[in-house]
Amino acid sequence: MARRKVESPSLARSAEPLYRDIRAVLESARAGAYRAVNAAMVHAYWHVGRLIVEHEQGGRKRAAYGEAVLEGLSRRLTADFGRGFDPSNLRYMRLFFQRFPNRDAAPHRSPLKGIRDAVRHKSTGTDVPGDLRPELSWTHYRLLLGVDDARARDWYMSEAADQHWSTRQLDRQISVLYYERLLASRKKASVRKEARQKLAAVAPEQFIRDPYVLEFLDLKDYPALRESAVEQAIIDNMQGFLLELGKGFCFVARQKRMRFEDEDFYVDLAFYNYLLKCFVLIDLKAGKLTHQDIGQMDSYVRVFDAHARPKGDNPTIGLILCSKKNQAVARYSVLSEGRQIFAAKYMKVLPTEAQLAREIEREQRLLEVRPIGKEAR
Repeated sequence: MARRKVESPSLARSAEPLYRDIRAVLESARAGAYRAVNAAMVHAYWHVGRLIVEHEQGGRKRAAYGEAVLEGLSRRLTADFGRGFDPSNLRYMRLFFQRFPNRDAAPHRSPLKGIRDAVRHKSTGTDVPGDLRPELSWTHYRLLLGVDDARARDWYMSEAADQHWSTRQLDRQISVLYYERLLASRKKASVRKEARQKLAAVAPEQFIRDPYVLEFLDLKDYPALRESAVEQAIIDNMQGFLLELGKGFCFVARQKRMRFEDEDFYVDLAFYNYLLKCFVLIDLKAGKLTHQDIGQMDSYVRVFDAHARPKGDNPTIGLILCSKKNQAVARYSVLSEGRQIFAAKYMKVLPTEAQLAREIEREQRLLEVRPIGKEAR
Protein backbone atom coordinates (compact mmCIF):
# COMPACT_ATOMS: atom_id res chain seq x y z
CA MET A 1 0.00 0.00 0.00
CA ALA A 2 1.40 3.38 -1.00
CA ARG A 3 2.16 5.60 1.93
CA ARG A 4 0.64 9.11 1.90
CA LYS A 5 3.26 11.84 1.75
CA VAL A 6 3.03 14.05 4.83
CA GLU A 7 3.74 17.74 4.33
CA SER A 8 6.31 19.11 6.75
CA PRO A 9 5.08 21.84 9.15
CA SER A 10 7.71 24.31 7.94
CA LEU A 11 6.69 23.79 4.30
CA ALA A 12 3.04 24.21 5.21
CA ARG A 13 3.79 27.48 6.99
CA SER A 14 5.79 28.83 4.07
CA ALA A 15 2.96 27.98 1.64
CA GLU A 16 0.24 29.52 3.84
CA PRO A 17 0.35 33.01 2.21
CA LEU A 18 0.11 31.39 -1.25
CA TYR A 19 -2.86 29.29 -0.13
CA ARG A 20 -4.66 32.35 1.31
CA ASP A 21 -4.13 34.32 -1.91
CA ILE A 22 -5.43 31.48 -4.09
CA ARG A 23 -8.40 30.93 -1.79
CA ALA A 24 -9.26 34.64 -1.93
CA VAL A 25 -9.18 34.58 -5.75
CA LEU A 26 -11.44 31.52 -5.94
CA GLU A 27 -13.90 32.86 -3.36
CA SER A 28 -14.07 36.17 -5.19
CA ALA A 29 -14.68 34.39 -8.49
CA ARG A 30 -17.40 32.21 -6.96
CA ALA A 31 -19.14 35.24 -5.43
CA GLY A 32 -18.87 37.15 -8.70
CA ALA A 33 -20.35 34.24 -10.64
CA TYR A 34 -23.25 33.99 -8.18
CA ARG A 35 -23.98 37.72 -8.46
CA ALA A 36 -23.84 37.59 -12.24
CA VAL A 37 -26.17 34.58 -12.50
CA ASN A 38 -28.54 36.09 -9.94
CA ALA A 39 -28.70 39.41 -11.82
CA ALA A 40 -29.27 37.58 -15.09
CA MET A 41 -32.13 35.50 -13.69
CA VAL A 42 -33.85 38.51 -12.07
CA HIS A 43 -33.61 40.40 -15.34
CA ALA A 44 -34.87 37.36 -17.26
CA TYR A 45 -37.90 37.07 -14.95
CA TRP A 46 -38.67 40.75 -15.57
CA HIS A 47 -38.69 40.05 -19.31
CA VAL A 48 -40.84 36.94 -18.84
CA GLY A 49 -43.35 39.11 -16.96
CA ARG A 50 -43.25 41.71 -19.74
CA LEU A 51 -43.93 39.10 -22.41
CA ILE A 52 -46.88 37.68 -20.45
CA VAL A 53 -48.41 41.12 -19.93
CA GLU A 54 -47.97 42.11 -23.56
CA HIS A 55 -49.49 38.83 -24.72
CA GLU A 56 -52.51 39.30 -22.45
CA GLN A 57 -53.00 42.88 -23.60
CA GLY A 58 -52.74 41.85 -27.22
CA GLY A 59 -55.21 38.97 -26.90
CA ARG A 60 -58.38 38.39 -25.00
CA LYS A 61 -58.51 40.09 -21.59
CA ARG A 62 -60.76 37.66 -19.77
CA ALA A 63 -59.19 36.35 -16.56
CA ALA A 64 -60.00 32.75 -17.41
CA TYR A 65 -58.05 33.07 -20.63
CA GLY A 66 -54.98 34.45 -18.82
CA GLU A 67 -55.03 31.71 -16.20
CA ALA A 68 -55.33 29.01 -18.86
CA VAL A 69 -52.32 30.47 -20.66
CA LEU A 70 -50.28 30.46 -17.44
CA GLU A 71 -51.20 26.84 -16.73
CA GLY A 72 -50.04 25.82 -20.20
CA LEU A 73 -46.85 27.85 -19.95
CA SER A 74 -46.10 26.33 -16.56
CA ARG A 75 -46.34 22.75 -17.85
CA ARG A 76 -44.12 23.40 -20.87
CA LEU A 77 -41.50 25.54 -19.08
CA THR A 78 -41.26 23.06 -16.20
CA ALA A 79 -40.69 20.25 -18.69
CA ASP A 80 -37.95 22.25 -20.43
CA PHE A 81 -36.28 24.06 -17.50
CA GLY A 82 -37.33 22.25 -14.32
CA ARG A 83 -38.66 23.83 -11.13
CA GLY A 84 -39.39 27.51 -10.70
CA PHE A 85 -42.07 27.98 -13.34
CA ASP A 86 -45.24 26.94 -11.54
CA PRO A 87 -48.29 29.17 -12.19
CA SER A 88 -47.76 31.04 -8.91
CA ASN A 89 -44.20 32.02 -9.83
CA LEU A 90 -45.32 33.08 -13.31
CA ARG A 91 -47.90 35.35 -11.67
CA TYR A 92 -45.09 36.87 -9.60
CA MET A 93 -43.11 37.50 -12.79
CA ARG A 94 -46.11 39.21 -14.35
CA LEU A 95 -46.55 41.34 -11.23
CA PHE A 96 -42.79 42.03 -11.21
CA PHE A 97 -43.08 43.76 -14.57
CA GLN A 98 -46.28 45.55 -13.57
CA ARG A 99 -44.79 46.94 -10.35
CA PHE A 100 -41.45 47.85 -11.92
CA PRO A 101 -42.67 48.88 -15.39
CA ASN A 102 -40.11 51.59 -16.14
CA ARG A 103 -37.03 49.87 -14.80
CA ASP A 104 -35.65 48.99 -18.20
CA ALA A 105 -34.32 51.72 -20.46
CA ALA A 106 -35.49 49.87 -23.56
CA PRO A 107 -38.29 47.46 -22.56
CA HIS A 108 -38.92 46.16 -26.08
CA ARG A 109 -35.39 45.16 -26.96
CA SER A 110 -34.36 41.53 -27.14
CA PRO A 111 -34.50 39.74 -23.75
CA LEU A 112 -31.27 37.96 -24.60
CA LYS A 113 -29.50 41.30 -25.02
CA GLY A 114 -30.80 42.38 -21.61
CA ILE A 115 -29.61 39.16 -19.97
CA ARG A 116 -26.15 39.51 -21.50
CA ASP A 117 -25.99 43.06 -20.14
CA ALA A 118 -27.14 41.92 -16.71
CA VAL A 119 -24.38 39.33 -16.46
CA ARG A 120 -21.77 42.05 -16.78
CA HIS A 121 -20.90 43.22 -13.27
CA LYS A 122 -20.39 46.73 -11.90
CA SER A 123 -16.63 46.33 -12.08
CA THR A 124 -16.89 46.43 -15.86
CA GLY A 125 -18.64 49.79 -15.74
CA THR A 126 -22.14 48.50 -16.48
CA ASP A 127 -25.09 47.38 -14.40
CA VAL A 128 -28.51 45.86 -14.70
CA PRO A 129 -30.48 48.23 -16.97
CA GLY A 130 -32.68 50.70 -15.11
CA ASP A 131 -33.07 50.94 -11.34
CA LEU A 132 -33.24 47.27 -10.35
CA ARG A 133 -30.59 46.38 -7.79
CA PRO A 134 -28.49 43.39 -8.91
CA GLU A 135 -27.47 42.65 -5.31
CA LEU A 136 -30.98 41.38 -4.55
CA SER A 137 -32.22 37.89 -5.28
CA TRP A 138 -35.52 36.86 -6.81
CA THR A 139 -36.75 36.02 -3.30
CA HIS A 140 -36.04 39.62 -2.26
CA TYR A 141 -38.10 40.89 -5.18
CA ARG A 142 -40.97 38.52 -4.41
CA LEU A 143 -41.13 40.04 -0.93
CA LEU A 144 -41.01 43.55 -2.38
CA LEU A 145 -43.96 42.77 -4.62
CA GLY A 146 -46.11 42.54 -1.49
CA VAL A 147 -45.52 46.25 -0.76
CA ASP A 148 -48.33 48.23 -2.39
CA ASP A 149 -46.93 51.74 -1.98
CA ALA A 150 -44.41 52.46 -4.74
CA ARG A 151 -42.29 54.86 -2.66
CA ALA A 152 -42.11 52.39 0.20
CA ARG A 153 -41.24 49.61 -2.24
CA ASP A 154 -38.37 51.67 -3.72
CA TRP A 155 -37.11 52.53 -0.24
CA TYR A 156 -37.13 48.90 0.95
CA MET A 157 -35.34 47.83 -2.24
CA SER A 158 -32.58 50.42 -1.78
CA GLU A 159 -32.15 49.69 1.93
CA ALA A 160 -32.05 45.93 1.40
CA ALA A 161 -29.30 46.34 -1.18
CA ASP A 162 -27.27 48.99 0.65
CA GLN A 163 -27.53 47.36 4.09
CA HIS A 164 -27.09 43.80 2.78
CA TRP A 165 -30.36 42.59 4.29
CA SER A 166 -31.06 38.90 4.00
CA THR A 167 -34.49 37.86 2.75
CA ARG A 168 -35.47 37.10 6.35
CA GLN A 169 -34.41 40.56 7.48
CA LEU A 170 -36.25 42.23 4.61
CA ASP A 171 -39.38 40.23 5.40
CA ARG A 172 -39.25 41.38 9.02
CA GLN A 173 -38.70 45.04 8.16
CA ILE A 174 -41.67 45.00 5.80
CA SER A 175 -43.89 43.16 8.30
CA VAL A 176 -43.19 45.69 11.08
CA LEU A 177 -43.86 48.66 8.75
CA TYR A 178 -40.31 49.96 9.11
CA TYR A 179 -40.72 52.61 6.40
CA GLU A 180 -44.07 53.78 7.72
CA ARG A 181 -42.67 54.19 11.23
CA LEU A 182 -39.83 56.19 9.74
CA LEU A 183 -42.35 58.49 8.09
CA ALA A 184 -44.23 58.93 11.36
CA SER A 185 -41.11 59.87 13.33
CA ARG A 186 -39.52 62.28 10.87
CA LYS A 187 -40.30 65.33 8.82
CA LYS A 188 -41.82 63.88 5.67
CA ALA A 189 -39.73 66.15 3.44
CA SER A 190 -36.56 64.78 5.00
CA VAL A 191 -37.66 61.18 4.43
CA ARG A 192 -38.33 61.84 0.78
CA LYS A 193 -34.98 63.57 0.51
CA GLU A 194 -33.27 60.54 2.03
CA ALA A 195 -35.04 58.20 -0.38
CA ARG A 196 -33.64 60.27 -3.26
CA GLN A 197 -30.22 61.17 -1.95
CA LYS A 198 -29.46 58.21 0.34
CA LEU A 199 -28.76 59.87 3.64
CA ALA A 200 -26.99 63.00 2.50
CA ALA A 201 -26.78 65.18 5.67
CA VAL A 202 -29.62 64.36 8.06
CA ALA A 203 -30.53 65.61 11.51
CA PRO A 204 -30.13 63.37 14.59
CA GLU A 205 -33.88 63.16 15.21
CA GLN A 206 -34.30 61.50 11.83
CA PHE A 207 -32.49 58.44 13.21
CA ILE A 208 -34.99 58.00 16.04
CA ARG A 209 -38.26 56.22 15.36
CA ASP A 210 -41.26 55.45 17.49
CA PRO A 211 -42.23 52.76 18.30
CA TYR A 212 -39.38 50.23 18.24
CA VAL A 213 -40.56 46.66 17.68
CA LEU A 214 -38.48 44.23 19.78
CA GLU A 215 -40.41 41.01 19.25
CA PHE A 216 -37.17 39.13 18.61
CA LEU A 217 -36.22 39.57 22.29
CA ASP A 218 -39.03 37.16 23.26
CA LEU A 219 -39.79 39.12 26.42
CA LYS A 220 -42.57 37.80 28.61
CA ASP A 221 -45.38 40.31 29.06
CA TYR A 222 -45.79 40.43 32.81
CA PRO A 223 -45.80 43.35 35.30
CA ALA A 224 -42.62 42.31 37.15
CA LEU A 225 -40.39 42.58 34.06
CA ARG A 226 -37.15 44.31 35.04
CA GLU A 227 -34.94 46.61 33.00
CA SER A 228 -32.03 44.21 33.57
CA ALA A 229 -33.98 41.44 31.80
CA VAL A 230 -34.61 43.73 28.81
CA GLU A 231 -30.95 44.71 28.77
CA GLN A 232 -29.77 41.09 28.85
CA ALA A 233 -32.19 40.15 26.07
CA ILE A 234 -30.80 42.95 23.90
CA ILE A 235 -27.23 41.80 24.54
CA ASP A 236 -28.22 38.25 23.60
CA ASN A 237 -29.91 39.45 20.40
CA MET A 238 -27.60 42.30 19.42
CA GLN A 239 -27.77 41.66 15.67
CA GLY A 240 -31.55 42.01 15.63
CA PHE A 241 -31.42 45.10 17.86
CA LEU A 242 -28.90 46.82 15.57
CA LEU A 243 -31.14 46.06 12.61
CA GLU A 244 -34.10 47.66 14.42
CA LEU A 245 -32.05 50.72 15.42
CA GLY A 246 -31.25 51.45 11.79
CA LYS A 247 -28.32 52.88 9.89
CA GLY A 248 -24.83 53.43 11.18
CA PHE A 249 -25.13 52.03 14.73
CA CYS A 250 -22.42 49.94 16.37
CA PHE A 251 -22.37 48.60 19.92
CA VAL A 252 -19.90 50.14 22.37
CA ALA A 253 -20.65 49.11 25.95
CA ARG A 254 -23.12 47.75 28.45
CA GLN A 255 -23.51 49.60 31.77
CA LYS A 256 -21.20 52.33 30.51
CA ARG A 257 -19.48 53.92 33.51
CA MET A 258 -19.04 57.68 33.70
CA ARG A 259 -17.35 59.32 36.69
CA PHE A 260 -17.93 62.92 37.74
CA GLU A 261 -16.03 64.12 40.80
CA ASP A 262 -16.71 61.42 43.41
CA GLU A 263 -19.88 59.97 41.86
CA ASP A 264 -20.28 57.20 39.27
CA PHE A 265 -23.02 57.14 36.63
CA TYR A 266 -23.99 54.03 34.65
CA VAL A 267 -25.99 54.11 31.44
CA ASP A 268 -27.60 50.86 30.30
CA LEU A 269 -26.29 50.74 26.73
CA ALA A 270 -23.88 52.85 24.71
CA PHE A 271 -23.69 52.88 20.91
CA TYR A 272 -21.84 54.93 18.32
CA ASN A 273 -23.36 56.10 15.06
CA TYR A 274 -20.69 56.63 12.44
CA LEU A 275 -23.07 58.51 10.13
CA LEU A 276 -24.03 61.04 12.79
CA LYS A 277 -20.51 60.90 14.22
CA CYS A 278 -21.73 60.82 17.80
CA PHE A 279 -22.38 58.50 20.73
CA VAL A 280 -25.92 57.34 21.50
CA LEU A 281 -26.74 56.52 25.14
CA ILE A 282 -29.78 54.31 25.75
CA ASP A 283 -31.62 53.97 29.04
CA LEU A 284 -34.21 51.18 29.38
CA LYS A 285 -37.46 51.54 31.30
CA ALA A 286 -39.89 48.67 31.87
CA GLY A 287 -42.74 51.01 32.82
CA LYS A 288 -44.16 54.45 32.08
CA LEU A 289 -41.92 57.41 31.24
CA THR A 290 -41.42 59.84 34.16
CA HIS A 291 -39.86 63.28 34.66
CA GLN A 292 -37.15 61.58 36.72
CA ASP A 293 -36.22 59.37 33.75
CA ILE A 294 -35.84 62.42 31.52
CA GLY A 295 -33.81 64.31 34.12
CA GLN A 296 -31.54 61.31 34.61
CA MET A 297 -30.88 60.99 30.86
CA ASP A 298 -30.25 64.72 30.65
CA SER A 299 -27.56 64.30 33.32
CA TYR A 300 -26.02 61.32 31.50
CA VAL A 301 -25.73 63.28 28.27
CA ARG A 302 -24.28 66.36 29.98
CA VAL A 303 -21.67 64.35 31.89
CA PHE A 304 -20.71 62.30 28.81
CA ASP A 305 -20.36 65.40 26.63
CA ALA A 306 -18.27 67.16 29.28
CA HIS A 307 -15.91 64.30 30.11
CA ALA A 308 -16.05 61.51 27.52
CA ARG A 309 -17.02 62.94 24.12
CA PRO A 310 -14.06 62.77 21.72
CA LYS A 311 -12.86 66.01 20.21
CA GLY A 312 -14.55 66.66 16.88
CA ASP A 313 -17.59 64.46 17.58
CA ASN A 314 -21.11 65.83 17.45
CA PRO A 315 -23.18 66.21 20.65
CA THR A 316 -24.22 62.97 22.33
CA ILE A 317 -27.77 61.65 21.83
CA GLY A 318 -29.79 60.27 24.73
CA LEU A 319 -32.61 57.81 24.00
CA ILE A 320 -35.03 56.51 26.64
CA LEU A 321 -36.74 53.28 25.58
CA CYS A 322 -39.86 52.71 27.67
CA SER A 323 -42.71 50.21 27.48
CA LYS A 324 -45.27 53.00 28.09
CA LYS A 325 -45.03 56.62 27.03
CA ASN A 326 -46.50 59.50 29.01
CA GLN A 327 -47.43 62.13 26.44
CA ALA A 328 -47.94 64.85 29.06
CA VAL A 329 -44.45 64.25 30.45
CA ALA A 330 -42.99 64.16 26.93
CA ARG A 331 -44.66 67.46 26.00
CA TYR A 332 -43.79 69.44 29.13
CA SER A 333 -40.14 68.50 29.47
CA VAL A 334 -36.82 68.92 27.68
CA LEU A 335 -38.08 66.34 25.16
CA SER A 336 -40.15 69.10 23.54
CA GLU A 337 -37.15 71.41 23.28
CA GLY A 338 -34.41 71.38 20.70
CA ARG A 339 -32.07 69.14 22.68
CA GLN A 340 -30.46 65.77 21.93
CA ILE A 341 -32.77 63.74 24.19
CA PHE A 342 -35.56 61.49 22.89
CA ALA A 343 -38.09 59.03 24.26
CA ALA A 344 -39.63 56.17 22.29
CA LYS A 345 -41.91 53.27 23.08
CA TYR A 346 -40.78 49.69 22.58
CA MET A 347 -43.21 46.88 21.78
CA LYS A 348 -42.44 43.42 23.19
CA VAL A 349 -44.60 41.45 20.78
CA LEU A 350 -45.00 41.64 17.04
CA PRO A 351 -48.19 43.66 16.46
CA THR A 352 -50.56 43.10 13.60
CA GLU A 353 -50.30 45.51 10.68
CA ALA A 354 -53.56 47.15 11.78
CA GLN A 355 -52.32 47.63 15.36
CA LEU A 356 -49.03 49.12 14.20
CA ALA A 357 -50.85 51.39 11.73
CA ARG A 358 -53.04 52.68 14.57
CA GLU A 359 -49.95 53.33 16.70
CA ILE A 360 -48.36 55.30 13.86
CA GLU A 361 -51.55 57.31 13.28
CA ARG A 362 -51.72 58.13 16.99
CA GLU A 363 -48.14 59.43 16.96
CA GLN A 364 -48.88 61.53 13.87
CA ARG A 365 -51.94 63.11 15.54
CA LEU A 366 -49.80 63.98 18.56
CA LEU A 367 -47.26 65.63 16.27
CA GLU A 368 -49.97 67.73 14.65
CA VAL A 369 -51.10 69.26 17.97
CA ARG A 370 -47.59 70.21 19.09
CA PRO A 371 -46.73 73.92 19.18
CA ILE A 372 -45.25 75.35 16.01
CA GLY A 373 -41.48 75.28 16.06
CA LYS A 374 -41.21 72.27 18.40
CA GLU A 375 -39.73 69.12 16.97
CA ALA A 376 -41.38 65.72 17.45
CA ARG A 377 -39.57 63.46 19.85
